[in-house]
Amino acid sequence: MAEVQAATVKKLGVIGAGQMGLGIALVASRQAGVPVVLVDTTQAALDKGLAFADKLLSKDVGKQRISQSDADAVRGRLQTTTKFDDLGDVDFVIEAVPEILDLKLKIFAQLAEAAPKHAILATNTSSISITRIAAATTKDPKDLSASSRVVSTHFMNPVPIQKGVEIISGLQTSPETLATAIAFCERMGKITSTSADSPGFLANRILMPYINEAIICLETGVGDEASIDNIMKNGTNVPMGPLQLADFIGLDTCLAIMEVLHGQLGDSKYRPSVRLRQMVDAGWLGRKSGKGFYTY
Repeated sequence: MAEVQAATVKKLGVIGAGQMGLGIALVASRQAGVPVVLVDTTQAALDKGLAFADKLLSKDVGKQRISQSDADAVRGRLQTTTKFDDLGDVDFVIEAVPEILDLKLKIFAQLAEAAPKHAILATNTSSISITRIAAATTKDPKDLSASSRVVSTHFMNPVPIQKGVEIISGLQTSPETLATAIAFCERMGKITSTSADSPGFLANRILMPYINEAIICLETGVGDEASIDNIMKNGTNVPMGPLQLADFIGLDTCLAIMEVLHGQLGDSKYRPSVRLRQMVDAGWLGRKSGKGFYTY
């Protein structure tokens, strides 16, 4: 059997200028050296994303990780727009919007029309079925022209620091699409792992039950916050404990992923902890709200 050839990516589109989308755009510009079209719904969101990019680049220049001229070149490759029509010459698109199914389905239906017919359409989803997202690109399930180009490139947060990227194929994903996604992520300096299209994939299938069990230990009085986090940091050499990590991720995100795992797999071991649901109900979402298991 002939080896599958990866296509060359000369220009990238990124949907969403939040922390994940901006991080992906910045790493693609800096490591892969490709121009990036960053798309969001408002100019204010785009300006906020670019301000974050300037802050990260300035920090790297200050620490002599990159020269000022190289930083200027990285920044110069970032183009912003509020129009999907400006994606007409990209070779690869990565969607990085919140984990809202209807929003992602709408975006991929639009991408199937706006992006070139050869462009790979990737999602950064951490839990939603790639097969279902791919199906949104066509009204005819026999027509694989768009859906075969859909794949997941699930980057770890924060993107400029974490090396791992999870590559997930849907039922429709072609071998060429998978090969191109792996090759491009490696050009971005990432280390790829591949996963089947199963709830939670690899990272969250393992990580979220770990975090959830730590919360159950807290709510049932097995240990307090400091003891739980300290034993995992000092006993297993992880950089932060599970409760601190949950605050960093966002407790609403943790709850949403656990609900997907529980709902789709039907196993009680994935039931979200009562304390996790209560904290989300209270608006205690972690770092982004100023209060979670810790106060920020």
